[in-house]
Amino acid sequence: MGLWRFAVSVKSLRVTATALMPFVFGACSWFTDFKEQPSIHPWESVADTIAPRGQPVNSVPVTGLQTPGYTFSYAALPNVIDSFTVVANPKSVGGLSAVELDSSLANGRRYYQQNCAVCHGDAGAGNGPATKYGVPGINLMTDMTKGRSDGYIYGMLRNGRGSMPSYNRIEEPDRWDVVNYVRGLQGSLGRTVAIGPLGYPGQTGFTIPTYTKTAPTRPAPMWRPPTTTTIAPQPAGELTTAKPAAEQGTPK
Repeated sequence: MGLWRFAVSVKSLRVTATALMPFVFGACSWFTDFKEQPSIHPWESVADTIAPRGQPVNSVPVTGLQTPGYTFSYAALPNVIDSFTVVANPKSVGGLSAVELDSSLANGRRYYQQNCAVCHGDAGAGNGPATKYGVPGINLMTDMTKGRSDGYIYGMLRNGRGSMPSYNRIEEPDRWDVVNYVRGLQGSLGRTVAIGPLGYPGQTGFTIPTYTKTAPTRPAPMWRPPTTTTIAPQPAGELTTAKPAAEQGTPK
């Protein structure tokens, strides 16, 4: 009888603990980070001016390119990277207001942490966690790197070289913010910049890659026409135009 009562007590305790779990852990933000995520299908825009998906590889963004492929090769070769030296930084620190500079450095830190810190380290000293597994530690604080032009660093992000892969997945405007942030780490801006992770492991929101800002916000019209069109007969010598079938009446 005593053993039976003990088993019933244990079972009741388990049921009670299970019932209380949603209330105990519900207050923890990390508990729902992976549960409450938006489900966005390809080409489904989260707003009329925002495209949720990145652009296809080697496509041309709607904003155009400062360094298109026909001008600067995508080859990861030393002479190609050297050719980027002449490319001017459109977000040059000297041409930004204090608010614009703060925004550029914050965005640059974001992409640096998401893509660069794993090898170069939080402070650019070449001691990122990947170096523990055989990846060469490239120190961005050397005099040689400090002497590189903004365009050269941008070219390294665009093309990659040596053991560094291409980070062309970072959109062109954001790459220049990374360049500015690296300059901040190097101490050439005359001000300190925030260093270290953006948040805790598993955190979503600002700490993860965002939507593309240069891709179209909706599919091309030829893939999803608004109405069925037919060609209306036109008198000789006039241009043929397409009209919605509803406006043309019954063909004769």
